[in-house]
Amino acid sequence: MSGPIRVSVHPPSPSGGRRVRVDGEILGLAHNVADIAEFLRRAGLEIDPADVAEAPWIDWRGAGPEGWDPETSG
Repeated sequence: MSGPIRVSVHPPSPSGGRRVRVDGEILGLAHNVADIAEFLRRAGLEIDPADVAEAPWIDWRGAGPEGWDPETSG
């Protein structure tokens, strides 16, 4: 991949999991940081799952790397 990569992790979906996009392309629905690391590996970027949460080039939307379940109204 050339140039800066843009990774977006969208808010948790109502059914669980978070959509992951790289440069606008949907890579899949992740259920944890290991899934994100695997999607990125398949896209040609090696990253250790332990480093996913702190990577400055990942845009965590709606919730940080600890938020995987859909928000529920009480």
